[in-house]
Amino acid sequence: MKLELGKINIKDVQFGPETKVEQGVLYVNEEEVIRIAKLDDRILDAKVELARPGESVRIAPVKDVIEPRVKVSRGDGAIFPGMLNKVKQVGSGRTHALVGATVITCGRIVGFQEGLIDMSGPAAKYVPFSQTNNVCVVIEPVEGLTTHDYEAAGRMVGLRVAAYIGEAGRDATPDEIKVYETKPIVEQIQQYPDLPKVGYIHMLQSQGLLHDTYYYGVDAKQMVPTFMYPTEIMDGAIVSGNCVAPCDKVTTFHHFNNPVIADLYERHGVDINFIGVILTNENVFLADKERSSDMVAKLCQFLCLDGVIITEEGYGNPDTDLMMNCKKVSQAGVKVVLITDEFPGKDGKSQSLADAVDEADALVSCGNGNEIIHFPPMERLIGTLDFIESMIGGYEGSLKEDGSIDAELQIVIASTIANGYNKLAAKGY
Repeated sequence: MKLELGKINIKDVQFGPETKVEQGVLYVNEEEVIRIAKLDDRILDAKVELARPGESVRIAPVKDVIEPRVKVSRGDGAIFPGMLNKVKQVGSGRTHALVGATVITCGRIVGFQEGLIDMSGPAAKYVPFSQTNNVCVVIEPVEGLTTHDYEAAGRMVGLRVAAYIGEAGRDATPDEIKVYETKPIVEQIQQYPDLPKVGYIHMLQSQGLLHDTYYYGVDAKQMVPTFMYPTEIMDGAIVSGNCVAPCDKVTTFHHFNNPVIADLYERHGVDINFIGVILTNENVFLADKERSSDMVAKLCQFLCLDGVIITEEGYGNPDTDLMMNCKKVSQAGVKVVLITDEFPGKDGKSQSLADAVDEADALVSCGNGNEIIHFPPMERLIGTLDFIESMIGGYEGSLKEDGSIDAELQIVIASTIANGYNKLAAKGY
């Protein structure tokens, strides 16, 4: 399967009478975005605000972040299959991405399981979205709407607005075109027969109670492990629908731009043969954890893999799924490297993960989510700070009278994200 990804670099975002891209500037029709947001009768009101790199802006609470993309030539389907479009396979053809732009959905969803983004100041370095030009859609629900319905409404608002803005890139000339291709398994192995066969085990948050991720529109807790072409993920086959600890949240942006997949493609044909992605879930019940990890190990054997990288979303209970996958895949004769963040307490002296196995002997850390950091006051707020002290990472006394905040790093969206899309690491001794 071959995907041509046209990257259109966005250097600024501004409001304008027409949504378009012109000389690196994304112009957005504010009224049209609001109209699209309010198509859902569960949304009472919406407003749009822009946040650019370096501005004194704080965004909270953040639900999801989405990079606008559009299919510009025939693949098998369109962006976000099973969500906005018919259930057709994606991952081939030509797609344009507005690189450097995002759609951020904000609002009173759960509160304690959303996070914040600072566009400047010392906390900005912990989040990639301080470097992007963000179209923030702040949504308010109708009275009496349940939390689950509000999450679903907010998720669809984000996808619809991102698809609408993505259309601005349909006729734009990309600044760069990257071609990604993964062949059927026999051809793929024969292409580089002397290189080690490497796969990626991508664990999706699927524990329910607003801990959900969607695969072609299907809640991941309803699926069993399966094989994916990496390019399917780049084309919107996976959509975030969860409210996990902010630092761990794999936003829809991160599914589009998974750094493990990007790096494996860069190494493909050089020192590895990148075979593809094994998609699995994170379960609540022990029997489901056993079933999924058994199937993951079986797929690794079936694909004749020599090594895999495994990433998880979340921490605590999902650490068990991570370790089960590690143990069983290792026992199947496949070398394993884990990528995860850590929660060893504010002093870094407690156990980093909730579970461990002897086979977990090669691990890359994405940092300590319990570290306390200071957030100075910002001149402008997008959203509300009402939930700061009840957010994961916040505590009583976190929010100061001047608008500054002291909180754990995990209050920042994607700050220690366990697929490595951050700047943190830990050194072992």
